[in-house]
Parts: sequence; C-alpha cells; structure tokens
Amino acid sequence: MKRVRRVRTLLFAACAVLGGLISFASTGYAAGKVNLLTWEGYADDSFVSIFEDKTGCELTKTYVGSNDEIVAKMAAGDRNYDVISPAVNYSQMIVDMGALEALSADRLAHFSETFESFRNHPGVQRDGKIYAVPMAWGAIPLMYRTDKFDTPPTSATVLWDPALKGKIAIQDVSMSIYIAARVLWGADKDVYNLTDDELAQVKEKLLEQKALVRDYWSSAGELVDLYAKGEVWVSETWGGYQVGMLLEQGIPVAEVIPVEKADGWQDVWNIVKGTPNLDCAYEWINFMSGPEGQCGMVKVAGYSPANPVAVADCLTAEEREYHHLDDSSYTQGLDFWKLPPEVDKYVDLWNAVKAAN
Repeated sequence: MKRVRRVRTLLFAACAVLGGLISFASTGYAAGKVNLLTWEGYADDSFVSIFEDKTGCELTKTYVGSNDEIVAKMAAGDRNYDVISPAVNYSQMIVDMGALEALSADRLAHFSETFESFRNHPGVQRDGKIYAVPMAWGAIPLMYRTDKFDTPPTSATVLWDPALKGKIAIQDVSMSIYIAARVLWGADKDVYNLTDDELAQVKEKLLEQKALVRDYWSSAGELVDLYAKGEVWVSETWGGYQVGMLLEQGIPVAEVIPVEKADGWQDVWNIVKGTPNLDCAYEWINFMSGPEGQCGMVKVAGYSPANPVAVADCLTAEEREYHHLDDSSYTQGLDFWKLPPEVDKYVDLWNAVKAAN
C-alpha cells in the first residue's frame, strides 16, 4: 500500500526548486507524445484512442493512488510526466513550488466554459496567471453494504462504530482528518484551520478509529476488492465511481452524504514546467475539457464534469440530475477541499496515526 509522504520534506524540496537547486532536465521525449500522471478513469482507452487518432499524439499514462504521490514526484524534480491531474488544493501547492507551466488563455479551447467558482480557485488562477484547467468534481460520501444495515447510516459516526470492528475501510490520505474533525465539532467546523489542541483531539479520535479499521485503501481497485470479498461493509468512497463498479458485480452498495457534510473535491489538469511535449500537452487538456473528453470521463469514471457545456448533448436529463449539475443543495452538503496553511502538521498527524501500534 502506498504511504503518504511527509509534506515538510516536500516543502523543503519545493524551496530547493524555487532556489534552483533541483535540475529540471529534459527527458528527451520526441515530439508527438504526452505522458500523464493521473487517476484511474481519467485516461481510459475508450477515449484515449479517439484523442490519439484526432491529434497524432501518442499517450502514455501512469496511475497514482494519492495526491501526496503527485506532490512528491513534482517536489523531487521528477520530469517523466508532461501533464498531471491533482486535486485543486494540491495544484495550489505545486504552483508554489514553481513546477507548473503558466497556461496561455488563447491556447485553452474550453476554459471559459467551466464552472466559474472552479476557475477562481487559487489552485487554478494566481496573480493573473492560469495554472490549471478544471476537469471533474465530486464528493467523498460514505458507501455501505445495503444488505448489512437494517437502517441506512446517515452520520459519519458509523466509521467509529465498535459493532463494525474489522468491517470499516478508511482512505489512506491526510484529508481523512477532515471527517474526524467534523464528527467532533459539527458540519460547519473550519477543518482547514485547526489549532494545535484541536489537532491533538483529532489524533485521539483517529487512533480510536484505527482499532476498528480493516484496511486503509489508496486505489479504487483496493476498495472494490475489499467489498467484493465481503471484508468491508462501510467506508468513504470516490462518489459515483466505486459504487458503480460494485453494482456491476452485483454487490449491493449505496452512497450517502452524512449529516456532518462530506468532503468535496475538484481535479484539474496541469502542464509540468519545461515539458518537451508542450503542443501535445495542450492538445490533451483541450480534448479532456471538451465534449469527447468530458463525456468520456463521465461515462467511464462516473464523476461530475467541470464543463457543463461540453456534456449538453451526451447526458440525459436523468444523468444531469445524477451528477447534480443543476442542484445547488447537493453542493451545499459538501466541504470543498482547500490547502491548510499549516498542511505539514496535518500530514505529520496522519503519519503518526498510521505508524501507531
């Protein structure tokens, strides 16, 4: 299982980047290629083949299991990738490293069609420059086996239920801190600015939970496998994705936004600074933010599109409703990720919880 790396180390490396201590040597890739570091569902062969046929760009993909992995590679000067797709709060961190290309607005075919609130995030635009193009968004709701609960869970406290010991799975990311904080202090708690005392209380809450956890998962496949084997009955999930995979296997699962709110996420595309494949990198971003890419991503990954214009012809009214494209009340139940000012303390806390006996 992938481990979350220390952000203090990452930020030291970022300072080295800014100070010119890390060499961004070209990988020497030939023109007509684009190399992705991305998530499952964002580079499926069903639409990658269309992209390659249309553009002549040959695409290579590497999947990740956590945003921390993307940050670590960028901080370490790994330039084997031309395009990355972190969550927008992590894009915010990578902008600070100086590891991203500032994008030319006149080369972005669909940027202005994406949701305005997404475009205004500091991980997308900073100081009048564009560093990312919004791609997808969704929730981190609870997922549960419907055949194992007489009453469907409505609260995230189910993830601390002693009666479910050994049947709980938790995502192996530092953002798992947020749900613990909302369980402690309620749905409206500012979980991105916790005091040292509050972080200590969150740590105790997570250690209490650890005794009940069957596994900490990183990839979609890991969590699906845990449910398929009957080892896990309740967890967080990437909204709309793993539940679909499990239902296809005939495993009865459902999602719910807990009363404490759920994390909301936005994923973006960035171009890595100094890429030798700049033209194909732009081609990929424009393809994925347009109709074929957005429709393909929605159909394969099940996430909600960042560009509602692009999916006008490929989603039915029922599908638009499913993806909450016209439902402001749904997004009000989400706490969209931001970058904590003292993010290193959060990751230190998570690492300490994982390392505890």
